[in-house]
Amino acid sequence: MAHPLREPVLVFDIETIPDLDGGRRIHDLEAMDDAEVWAAMKTLRQAHKGNDFMPAHLQRVVAISVALRHGDSFRVWSIGDEDAEEGELIQRFFDGVEKYRPVLVSWNGGGFDLPVLHYRGLIHGCVAPKYWDSGQFDRETKWDNYISRYQFRHTDLMDVLAMYSGRQNAPLTEIAQLLGFPGKLGMDGSKVFDAYREGRLRDIRDYCETDVLNTYLVYLRFELMRGHLSHEAHTQEEARVRQLLEASDAPHWAEFLEGWVA
Repeated sequence: MAHPLREPVLVFDIETIPDLDGGRRIHDLEAMDDAEVWAAMKTLRQAHKGNDFMPAHLQRVVAISVALRHGDSFRVWSIGDEDAEEGELIQRFFDGVEKYRPVLVSWNGGGFDLPVLHYRGLIHGCVAPKYWDSGQFDRETKWDNYISRYQFRHTDLMDVLAMYSGRQNAPLTEIAQLLGFPGKLGMDGSKVFDAYREGRLRDIRDYCETDVLNTYLVYLRFELMRGHLSHEAHTQEEARVRQLLEASDAPHWAEFLEGWVA
């Protein structure tokens, strides 16, 4: 099949847990063990914000999953080995951006995933000059960069479809299900920390990959809607995804395929 999408496309999603070491440092909790630190962090956050969801700079990245459509290929995977350090995961993600300069696609990436990657990349000394370029190195990027909210080099589907208002933001799983895709499988973000503490990083990575594939399939429908894909090309692109799933023996892809309404 030809590649009807005009440029490489990289869909991404991250999974995070609270950064207990960071919380220990910021709140001067050096004498406490992890359970005590987490209890203190939750209490402080509840008092300040009314919930215990940590801010972006205190979210530790444990998985980054991506789908890459490039040339004649399409694949989905989680970056790095399961024992890779956070800084390595983030640098390898940005290395992919540097290599392909793809259209980045996310669901709420502007509101969560990218701010987390920015802060955590800053902490780990990650380098990503092409990602940050808005005209200093390449003048063309002034009008086509990853940082500007209203440009499509990073397409945050949730933000775009809600007309950048925030008032009509929708959950990915519900939009995916409305389009006949499975939506979330295995867990949701609220269960990631428990799964991590149980040593179930493989399950977290599988879950993140299914979120990425849901996002990619929604993106294909979006490209159809705005005239970048014909109906024939859209059908071909969905068929390519089905072929990938059918060729895999991974349980999460079998479950995804089963839940995909024809």
